[in-house]
This record gives sequence, structure tokens and C-alpha cells, in this order.
Amino acid sequence: MAQINARGDTVATKPMFRAAFKKRRCLVLADGYFEWKATGKQKQPYYFHRRDDKPFAFAGLWECWKGPDGPVETCAIITADANELSKPIHNRMPVILPMAACAPWLDTDVENPGMLVELLKPYPADEMECFAVTKMVGNPRNNSPACIERVA
Repeated sequence: MAQINARGDTVATKPMFRAAFKKRRCLVLADGYFEWKATGKQKQPYYFHRRDDKPFAFAGLWECWKGPDGPVETCAIITADANELSKPIHNRMPVILPMAACAPWLDTDVENPGMLVELLKPYPADEMECFAVTKMVGNPRNNSPACIERVA
């Protein structure tokens, strides 16, 4: 079973991700992401994005597996501890790479893996915004601008 997230603090050493970390790094492009805040039995989704609304890249890894019906290509997004904006919602967040870090992240000839690990940190909270959105985001059939509209 493929993992959709990989912890940045163990990705270079954990057997499941070690080989991909060395040679199969990727960027996952996005303009926002959702996290759910649990309050008792209730859960409220929040939309996170850059304050300037520009798209960004998550640090990711890809893998190709031999499945029963042929090759299966998967990817995982790397996570870090939450920044100050994210902490009240969730204890982890995806690693958003600054533009200057994208080329080094993709460079398969990097000789210092420690330099890559240093890239796997929380994105600055003051450059992000989040707000509550409708629970319709929990259903993948819902794909409309209404998914990222603020709710009270």
C-alpha cells in the first residue's frame, strides 16, 4: 500500500522512502490545500494558501511499483511540523518549497543529502492564510470554486 505522506524528519532514513529520497524527488504543484480541525466529534475543514494567491510546489517523492496488473506509479507529499498558522488546526503540514529550493530539490546529482533535508521545514506562517470552508470538500465529486469560499 502506498503512503500519501512522508515525514520530512525521517524521509532520508526510513526504508520505505530512502531510495526515492535519493533519486526520485518531485514537485507537486498546488494553489492551496485543506486540513481538518477536530473539535470533539465534529470536524471543520480549513483552506490554506499563500497570502499572494500564487501557486506553489510541495516537496514530493515518486515511486513505481510492480502491481498485479502492471506498473503502478505513486507519489507522496513530504510533511513537516506545523508552522504557527497551522498548529491550531493540525500538527503537521505539507512542505512548501520556496522557488529557489525547487531546482536543488529536483537535482538528482546532489552530493549532500543533508542539504536536501534542510529544505524540509515549515513554510513561513506570515506568508500564508487559512480560513474555514464548507464540508463539501470532503467529497471528491465536489470540484468547484465553492470548495474554497469562506464560511462563518
